[in-house]
Amino acid sequence: MKLGIMQPYFLPYIGYFQLINAVDAFIIYDNIKYTKKGWINRNRFMQHGKDTLFSIPLKKDSDFLNIKNRHLADNFNKQKFLEQLRSAYSKSDEFINAMPVIEMCVLYDNNNLFDYIFNSVKIICEYLSIKTTLHVSSQVDINHELKGQEKVIELCKKMKADTYVNSIGGLELYSKEIFKNNGIELGFIKSKEIMYRQFEHQFIPWLSIVDVMMFNSKEIISDFLNQYEII
Repeated sequence: MKLGIMQPYFLPYIGYFQLINAVDAFIIYDNIKYTKKGWINRNRFMQHGKDTLFSIPLKKDSDFLNIKNRHLADNFNKQKFLEQLRSAYSKSDEFINAMPVIEMCVLYDNNNLFDYIFNSVKIICEYLSIKTTLHVSSQVDINHELKGQEKVIELCKKMKADTYVNSIGGLELYSKEIFKNNGIELGFIKSKEIMYRQFEHQFIPWLSIVDVMMFNSKEIISDFLNQYEII
């Protein structure tokens, strides 16, 4: 069984969904600390031919809280954010199909950061016909005091995974030899170049999945999901 594990990200780039699609089960961390400078609650979309950052505002709270204990800010104007996306993509080929899906993600009535993001991942996976089973890390019965590679190996063992697939960013963090000694094959997913027409603008790669969905049919995205190699 192939397993993938990642932090939660709101409307992340297509590489995140390539990883989900590449494995049989996918664990999303809820019991790790929120990082301010990461991409958990922000990403980029295209506006007027340029990449533009969007961010979900959070309630001010302790920097030591886990993601599952953080919450959206009360002043998060969901309709304003949706209007930004409508303005940017209303003339795109797949707007009529993609926009209702994005609306379901954004308008979800839950201000818990993890629940809000987890719901959006489930919705996007369903839209893209990704059948991988999603799990929440804190619900897997292991010693959650473990860190890094040790924690990943324990999660693999508990899930009875014989293969663990990580994003290419973890290449320097994990040892194939140590995983092999624990009966687990370790691989890293490397996305191939993905390009598509973004109106008449110069192509901007690796934007939010929103951008991919607005310009490409589900059939084309299905092909994109398989444009990677495992190294």
